[in-house]
Amino acid sequence: CCPKRILVQFSVLGLVISLGVFLLALPTVCGDVAYSFTEEMKRGSVVGNIAKDIGLEVGKLAARKARIDADGNSKRYCDINLGTGDIIVADRIDREGLCGKKASCILKQELVLENPLELHRINVHVQDINDNSPQFKKNTIKFEIRESASKGSRYRLDEAHDADIGQNAIQGYSIEANENFRLNVIAKSGGGKYSELVLEKELDREKQQELTIVLVATDGGTPQRSGTAVIHVTVLDANDNAPVFSQAVYKASLPENSPLDTVVVTVSATDADEGVNGEVTYEFDHISDESNNVFSLDQTTGEVKVSGSIDYEELSSYEMEITAKDGLGLVSSSTLIIDITDVNDNAPLTFIKSLTNPIPENVSPGTEVGIINVQDRDSETNGQVRCSIQQNVPFKLVPSIKNYYSLVTTGQLDRELVSDYNITITATDEGSPPLSSSKTVQLSVADMNDNPPVFEEQSYSAYVTENNKPGSTLCSVTARDPDWRQNVIYLKSLSNPIPENVSPGTEVGIINVQDRDSDTNKQVRCSIQQNAPFKLVPSIKNYYSLVTTGQLDRELVSDYNITITATDEGSPPLSSSKTVQLSVADINDNPPVFEEQSYSAYVTENNKPGSTLCSVTARDPDWRQNGTVIYSLLPGEVNGAPVSSYLSVNGDTGVIHAVRSFDYEQFRSFKVNVMARDNGSPPLSSNVTVSVFISDVNDNSPQILYPAPEGNSFMTELVPKAAHGGSLVSKVIAVDADSGQNAWLSYHIVKSTDPGLFTIGLHSGEIRTQRDISESDSMKQNLIVSVKDNGQPSLSATCSLYLLISDNLAEVPELKDISYDEKNSKLTSYLIIALVSVSTFFLTFIIIILGVRFCRRRKPRLLFDGAVAIPSAYLPPNYADVDGTGTLRSAYNYDAYLTTGSRTSDFKFVTSYNDNTLPADQTLRKSPSDFVDFGDCDGSPEVRTDITSPLALFCFSYSVNFKRYNTLILFERIPKFCIMRRPSLRGLFYISSFFSVKTTRVSDLRSLIV
Repeated sequence: CCPKRILVQFSVLGLVISLGVFLLALPTVCGDVAYSFTEEMKRGSVVGNIAKDIGLEVGKLAARKARIDADGNSKRYCDINLGTGDIIVADRIDREGLCGKKASCILKQELVLENPLELHRINVHVQDINDNSPQFKKNTIKFEIRESASKGSRYRLDEAHDADIGQNAIQGYSIEANENFRLNVIAKSGGGKYSELVLEKELDREKQQELTIVLVATDGGTPQRSGTAVIHVTVLDANDNAPVFSQAVYKASLPENSPLDTVVVTVSATDADEGVNGEVTYEFDHISDESNNVFSLDQTTGEVKVSGSIDYEELSSYEMEITAKDGLGLVSSSTLIIDITDVNDNAPLTFIKSLTNPIPENVSPGTEVGIINVQDRDSETNGQVRCSIQQNVPFKLVPSIKNYYSLVTTGQLDRELVSDYNITITATDEGSPPLSSSKTVQLSVADMNDNPPVFEEQSYSAYVTENNKPGSTLCSVTARDPDWRQNVIYLKSLSNPIPENVSPGTEVGIINVQDRDSDTNKQVRCSIQQNAPFKLVPSIKNYYSLVTTGQLDRELVSDYNITITATDEGSPPLSSSKTVQLSVADINDNPPVFEEQSYSAYVTENNKPGSTLCSVTARDPDWRQNGTVIYSLLPGEVNGAPVSSYLSVNGDTGVIHAVRSFDYEQFRSFKVNVMARDNGSPPLSSNVTVSVFISDVNDNSPQILYPAPEGNSFMTELVPKAAHGGSLVSKVIAVDADSGQNAWLSYHIVKSTDPGLFTIGLHSGEIRTQRDISESDSMKQNLIVSVKDNGQPSLSATCSLYLLISDNLAEVPELKDISYDEKNSKLTSYLIIALVSVSTFFLTFIIIILGVRFCRRRKPRLLFDGAVAIPSAYLPPNYADVDGTGTLRSAYNYDAYLTTGSRTSDFKFVTSYNDNTLPADQTLRKSPSDFVDFGDCDGSPEVRTDITSPLALFCFSYSVNFKRYNTLILFERIPKFCIMRRPSLRGLFYISSFFSVKTTRVSDLRSLIV
């Protein structure tokens, strides 16, 4: 296929710009030239004649230094033949590699002419040829179809992929003839085709269990190409429901440079079948080469995650087909469209398109000396660029067409004042945050013979004697000329800055040396200093190539000042020098390095959320965005919770903050991993481990396990009267949830009835007697014990103990309400005595009257033989019988409160030390139904009387049910005797005693009650 030449056309915008340039007398950028040819042409193939198309004589191409440059930083695919003016192919052109599936593939090249400066843009249209065969994603397509599938059932096949476009792309599918299936080809709305298997004849698994069909995809090119895949069908039992996606098209938006494993979207499909037939798996049906390693799909959950680098400038949108397949092969598909949003991640780039160097010192102000082009790969606002230079130079930038600037002089140049200018061009975009880059251009001022020689003195005097010899010296005159020597160094071309990864031997500049003398005086040697990794390689006459001699490293040396010295062969030899400043461009070749191999953070428990724990710091010696470090936490778990619920890290500063308050009692330390990533392309990263240690705070008071205080009740111990000094009476047991010195406990008696009688171990909690028990010691001893920890500040807890000094139960005095205030105790005793006296007198009077009345009617008889009858079947409703459960501890403490002036009597159980004792804070109370009327007591151990009898309100008794030896005592409300018949038992109405039973026989208790 021969290349076609398209005539040069000037756009309206080009005409306007050309007219403006003409009016300003600044010929810079001309119109566009377009050529069209097919891909894969051989190197050297002629595309067109640019000299004819732009109306330029072929002989002027070499004189005006015509050359082809690529637009921006793309690869140069075309070149110019200076002898004929032909545009030729300079490198292999693969349309699929350059433009992918784009309908139009255009390469932008530029023709640069000098003297005067001109720039012609060349658009090369690359046409597609049929050089790629269709390919299927899989060589074998497997289906499992139940034999109950109905006629007409459709099964979508994998779509073949052809890298070519248009007619050379896939045009059709076909299958080999078979009796069960036919092929249906469907064109997609967005372009492309896919095929479906259509069931023509119902399957019969008993006749044929498997089928193999060859699927052929063909394109429309010449010659025609094809690709095949084998369809393997396994006949199963019925699976009549295909998965159904919740949406036909999924759309998502994603910023570029998103981190790996970022969830983009979750697709979901449901299958009405059950079991294996309803299990849905997801996969990409067809994914282009650009998207192949960018996204991943979880086959089970349907999550689409980022798995590669996303660059908006490479591809701004992704479209993928996702298929959902159930357990037996039914498939449905949905389209996923992901739009990539631009992030300002590309700094502007500055290109020197043309430069006049050196500049004659006599040029007039406003002369154009160079053409500058700035480009930013970002889009919209992020791609808008401002360009400027420093203020202390006689130059300025004049905007031309889009992103092009002319470098012009603003004042008169004088080489004798300033011979070289280092002009720094800074390009800044409009992104947020704005990115910028700079490029230094070195301009030399060429000398003009504009200064006459000047003698050092206005007049000279010489003195000579007569008869002097001819040729004798009289005097010398000296004149100075500030103009430059005759041998001049010109910098013809210079690559600045130089990437630090260039290989040794790379040419970075072209030097030209000229000397206006002749013969030997004109022969020039050129050299540079030895301490730079560069050398001069002679080229054609008086031309030298400046090439690298070693590996560059911007992190070690970022700039080089190379002094080039030219010396002629004259006598005496004359020399001149020129300094060239070269900058090394940064490459992202260094990952961030943490200042420490690991970090430790110490925090006290109960810290405030948001408090700072520590900071990590990583250094990246690369430049600007390659050296910008971003910190993040790597995913992980701490005690089953995500690490992000415990800590957060500031992405810019590396400061680690606590998200929640820590508790030392839950966990004492944990480790997290922090990643430092630079902003280069591709980004580099490193990890470090941060260990967080939680220190204890005294935030838990001691907990007393024994005795356990409940309300105002007291734990009681029986102390023998014969106890000697140092005898163990009891022990206080306490624990503290804190650790270390915060859990060191000390025990103190803060109050006691007799301060000198008992002492407590400071660290053991054992209560012992300080001396022997004497008769003068009070029988009742109250102790208040405080337990303190060793924290700062110290926390404490208190408990109360009640000690009874007695050898047996018979010595126990009446029980009263126990109080620590002696004055209140005496007042209460006086009130109780007065109340009992009045109540006794009143009750005696009433009982006598009522007794006389009843004795007139009948003669009651009481049965009392010194023992108390106990009905074995009766137990209080709130207490349990302990028969058969084993014996209890050897000591049980009870408080009994009985009154004769009310209708209720209370018996209170105090908590025992054993878990099997009866509940505390429960009482047995009498009700009117518990009072009995006096009847005949002879006939039964229990006297049953009419409850309406007045005397029944004052007859009651307490029987003691002794369950086995050395076990629990239960008091039961059972009417047993009549007080009027047995006056000797009246004392039972006034019993108010405190029982501490250790080993008491039934006969002893019976005698005590009697």
